[in-house]
Amino acid sequence: MPYEPPTHSVERSIRATTGAKIVAGVDEVGRGAWAGPVTVCAAITGLRRPPAGLTDSKLISPKRRNELAAILEGWVTAYALGDASPQEIDELGMTAALRLAAVRALEALPVRPDAVILDGKHNYLGLPWQVRTVIKGDQSCVAVSAASVIAKVRRDAVMAELTGTQGEYAGFGFADNAGYPSPVHKAALEERGPTPYHRLSWSYLDALPQWRHLKKTRLSPEAAALESGGQLGFDF
Repeated sequence: MPYEPPTHSVERSIRATTGAKIVAGVDEVGRGAWAGPVTVCAAITGLRRPPAGLTDSKLISPKRRNELAAILEGWVTAYALGDASPQEIDELGMTAALRLAAVRALEALPVRPDAVILDGKHNYLGLPWQVRTVIKGDQSCVAVSAASVIAKVRRDAVMAELTGTQGEYAGFGFADNAGYPSPVHKAALEERGPTPYHRLSWSYLDALPQWRHLKKTRLSPEAAALESGGQLGFDF
């Protein structure tokens, strides 16, 4: 199915209305996974014509996504990635972990953006960043689309390597499911319990009586409430 290519219209609007000169697109991957980090990419693209076929990473085949990421890494003006670990997600909750990963990405850029286009409707970054949220920004905004593809390919590669020192976690299928719920992943969890890469504060453990004792509860009910909406997402 063809998709409308992303444009620079939001970036042009931000430049015209705020005077911003450097605008970064930011997108995340891994929010709905049961295992692995949440990864955020910040990308600065300027106003150049994007590579053909650029769109939301979830709409691109894995083969083409890898090819496009290799092109984008040389095409963008700058990009940087930031992660929040499963342990940080358990400790902070997803909203705060997303902010941590995004700030790590933004601060790793060689220049500080004047403004940020953030995919989605929720501004999890906040001050001091000047943020414009855009629903489906990963489809409509060039910089966010580029960040989406780079983040997805990089995180998938990290997850594919999580087999353990002796390959003891190969049965979880992280190379195929990237830590998201899948039949193979669920079966391995039921039989063997969570790995060191799993998020232990999440509700999937409630359905695993033999491993439920491992579940971690954060002290902050506010953080738990903020996270609860993101645990069942499928974005791979």
